[in-house]
Amino acid sequence: IYLGAKAEAEYEFTPVKQGDVVEYGRVRLQILETPGHTPEGISILVFDLNKSETDPHAVLTGDTLFIGDVGRPDLLASVGVTAEELAGMLYDSVHHKLVHLPNETLVYPAHGAGSLCGRNLSDETVSTIGEQKKFNYALQPMSRDEFMQLVQVEQPQAPEYFVYDAIKNRQERESLESTMKKSLRSLSLEEVLELQAAGAQVVDVRDGVDFDGGHLKGALNIGLAGKYATWAGSLLSHDRPIVVIAESEHEEEAVMRLGRIGFDNVAGYLAQGMAALDGRPELVQMVERITAAALHDRQQAGEVGIVLDVRSESERQVNGAVAGSLNVPLMELEDRLNEVPDDVPVTVHCAGGYRSAIACSVLQREGRDNLFDLVGGFQAWKTSGLPVEDVAATAEA
Repeated sequence: IYLGAKAEAEYEFTPVKQGDVVEYGRVRLQILETPGHTPEGISILVFDLNKSETDPHAVLTGDTLFIGDVGRPDLLASVGVTAEELAGMLYDSVHHKLVHLPNETLVYPAHGAGSLCGRNLSDETVSTIGEQKKFNYALQPMSRDEFMQLVQVEQPQAPEYFVYDAIKNRQERESLESTMKKSLRSLSLEEVLELQAAGAQVVDVRDGVDFDGGHLKGALNIGLAGKYATWAGSLLSHDRPIVVIAESEHEEEAVMRLGRIGFDNVAGYLAQGMAALDGRPELVQMVERITAAALHDRQQAGEVGIVLDVRSESERQVNGAVAGSLNVPLMELEDRLNEVPDDVPVTVHCAGGYRSAIACSVLQREGRDNLFDLVGGFQAWKTSGLPVEDVAATAEA
């Protein structure tokens, strides 16, 4: 295991600093210290010695440089280093080191879109330094202060598990393989109910439409088909056991993906999934689904109650909103439950339906039962030609 020389880890590793070299046959790996996303961050220059000993064939940039973006500097702000300090380091790494590599050098970041490690991550897996100098906003000529301000604004809210995982990554701990052996345990319905009564978290990983159709009372819905890691990391706790309810053959995937983000506290999964609740209607809850047209009709008749929009404020600014809707972003919903009336019907929506099913499960778990889940979310509302409020214009007025 090789880590940047500034890394603080409990396990044995080889520290590497600027200019250090590791060679494998005719391949040379040379270390470039590129802090910013983390204090110990490194990039690795890859030389094909059969072609050149001076111009790197590729650079492995980790989370310092992405295709179309750079790593955000605020994720470790609570563990001993400020976002401003990291933003300054990031400027030096990008503008004093990476941009000076040959234009032809291939760029391979650690990952692409689907993470909250940046705000503009591309789906592409490889680029070149030259392409990034043309099209990546963060590599354009600018002052240090301009860069530091630019990379810290309008970042999506970071899930709490980011810092938790950063700390865990420094610790010697069991491998995912070993924790999976403990966590992939088939549980009877009685065992699940016993665990739930003792405080265990029950997460139902089926699609929202299936969850709405019937689920175990008190279960939280986080579907495998969406941003499962992001929302599991945001809404689940590391200090209480987790029980998974999944479709047959998806239990392992659900547990493994939890393990990848540091959730080693999975107690097992419900044997037979929802089929285990056949004949036990007293244990089952549903969420009524409503179409955009039906919601509009109810609005016209004055029967709606509250429309709860769980998108972010920036989404509303860009795309508009259902007029009169209450905005409580899903990431903040548990802390702002008192803002959601409990004496009127509540219709929940997001952009397309994934987050609204999660939100309904959060509300239902807290005892709210007069809920509707808007089918297709705001996208369905807008494409149906129904009235849209221009939130940006309203804010300016």
